Amino acid sequence: MLLGTGSSPAQISQRSISPNNSTTTSQFSLHHNSSGSLGSSTPTSLHPQSSVSTFKQSPTILNGNSSLLDNTMPGGIPTPGTPNSKAKDNSHFVKIVVALYPFKAIEGGDLSLEKNAEYEVIDDSQEHWWKVKDAMGNVGYIPSNYVKPKALLGLERYEWYVGDMSRQRAESLLKQGDKEGCFVVRKSSTKGLYTLSLHTKVPQSHVKHYHIKQNARGEYYLSEKHCCETIPDLINYHRHNSGGLACRLKSSPCDRPVPPTAGLSHDKWEIHPLELMLMEELGSGQFGVVRRGKWRGSIDTAVKMMKEGTMSEDDFIEEAKVMTKLQHPNLVQLYGVCSKHRPIYIVTEYMKHGSLLNYLRRHETSLIGNMGLLLDMCIQVSKGMAYLERHNYIHRDLAARNCLVGSENVVKVADFGLARYVLDDQYTSSGGTKFPIKWAPPEVLNYTRFSSKSDVWAYGVLMWEIFTCGKMPYGRLKNTEVVERVQRGIILEKPKSCAKEIYDVMKKCWSHTPEDRPSFRVLKEQLALVAQTLTD
Repeated sequence: MLLGTGSSPAQISQRSISPNNSTTTSQFSLHHNSSGSLGSSTPTSLHPQSSVSTFKQSPTILNGNSSLLDNTMPGGIPTPGTPNSKAKDNSHFVKIVVALYPFKAIEGGDLSLEKNAEYEVIDDSQEHWWKVKDAMGNVGYIPSNYVKPKALLGLERYEWYVGDMSRQRAESLLKQGDKEGCFVVRKSSTKGLYTLSLHTKVPQSHVKHYHIKQNARGEYYLSEKHCCETIPDLINYHRHNSGGLACRLKSSPCDRPVPPTAGLSHDKWEIHPLELMLMEELGSGQFGVVRRGKWRGSIDTAVKMMKEGTMSEDDFIEEAKVMTKLQHPNLVQLYGVCSKHRPIYIVTEYMKHGSLLNYLRRHETSLIGNMGLLLDMCIQVSKGMAYLERHNYIHRDLAARNCLVGSENVVKVADFGLARYVLDDQYTSSGGTKFPIKWAPPEVLNYTRFSSKSDVWAYGVLMWEIFTCGKMPYGRLKNTEVVERVQRGIILEKPKSCAKEIYDVMKKCWSHTPEDRPSFRVLKEQLALVAQTLTD
């Protein structure tokens, strides 16, 4: 949402064209290029494959309701239908949720959450903030992404379960601690199945991956000699017995970060400057200075202090109210703005490793040969962009410099749409000196025509940046030479460390006609299949 600092190409202040949306919604995101910065994937339903037995059946009564539940989750918890099914809003039905993370209420009207405690939902009509009641009868708002319905709570209650974390991110996480027997359980690349990832030092430090299987009786096992009724029982068994594994299961990674909330409180997008403690400078550029901040002494933030006269402030402030409601694990979360004073502050979550571009360049030696990890970065960006595409939001300046890296190798998209509010004429046409020519498709170069499909073209260039660990697209070619090559259909060459299957996806992104380019939803699925074939 912010423009990058430094001299990197910036965004274009041109109205965009969004398919299936006659009134294009604008958007914004925050970014800087230093080591600190502004700035898992969408859960999928758990459907065991036909070759695997269904979960154990045990009729259970839910919250005093008379309806019977016939299926159980891998954690031994009953579930009505699939994990993504929502309970009907019957007047006699009491919806109970369990806190997955702690939450400290700071604003009036909010309610603190204690991890693993249960809460009764009073009002869940808002998407991101629900009104609940705790065991003491206290009522207040809590972030909905911090809780899960008790009826659907499976493995999430356990510290060792990391959900949709990829193989590559699991390896990085376990290697960081360098502890023998450190482990996580994650969703397998095959839908409905699970994988145990285990760090061992025998014969040298590495991570082994074991598929958790089921027998004909529906029991779970890693070695057929040792079967258990639930996955937690299986984990507990292997804590005491290696049972064919490289070593016993000893611990899971601690101090895992909690997710950001959609805004800092329910219905709060305006932030008073006195609520922010400003710390070290993270970066600076034409549009202002970016500093690390703490909101009310408790939540890490990144604060962009906008120079006056650089943006259409009133329009942007109106849009910020909407932007705080955009929430996805691979998008930099906007917390709010300080708009009552000048300069305007834009406040987002803090991403400790800074811009993806700088991260790639800093760690080129260790990353260049790790095709799986580089591909995982591409997939994470595609997930964030698929979310924007689904909500008819257009980025207009997607590039490695405008993505940010946080803990556990999480990559998030930043800087989407602030271009709509930039007043600098050099951003408004392909002839401008700050126009990101090397990421632009023919229809943008010719007509400044933006759409989700122009974002797809830029995404192909971003993939190229990732697999070259931050090289400049088209090298030292001048902008006029790049435009000529693009018009003639000459595309970027395959990076040395890139598999043919991955380069084939890049080439689809660079189809001359927008309609011939895949959607981000399709790209996400195609790359997931490629990742599966590369790791099998």
